[in-house]
Amino acid sequence: MNDKFFLDTNIFIYSFDEGAPEKRDRSRQLINLALQSGNGSISILVMQEFLNAATRKFSTPMTLKDSQRYLRQVLNPLCQVYTDLPLLENGLNIQDETGYSFYDSLILAAAIKANCAVLYSEDLHHGQIVKGVKIANPYLD
Repeated sequence: MNDKFFLDTNIFIYSFDEGAPEKRDRSRQLINLALQSGNGSISILVMQEFLNAATRKFSTPMTLKDSQRYLRQVLNPLCQVYTDLPLLENGLNIQDETGYSFYDSLILAAAIKANCAVLYSEDLHHGQIVKGVKIANPYLD
């Protein structure tokens, strides 16, 4: 069984959310597992979405220095999928098949490209399987 997993952007955002300690702690567990096991992955889209939120939308935005450190130490080591034409085409196909937004479909396409068995996300349908990738909401008991 493939034990690789993909982390959606919301996992990283919640890892900084002091107002949701249970989600924060679970998110940090997943990120640490991804880094330590080598089985976790993300895409360039996750990196971009997180950095945008962290530097502009957090109640206390990340400083340039902190965001660069997080990029180097956490995001970059996990990034295994970069945008190319086949990824975009697969994202469009998934959007057509599932009705998900284009960006959510790109996340799914990236999880497929990274050969992941599971996509951890709060935003998609928990338990649904799309092209062999099971969507799992890590915050459900």
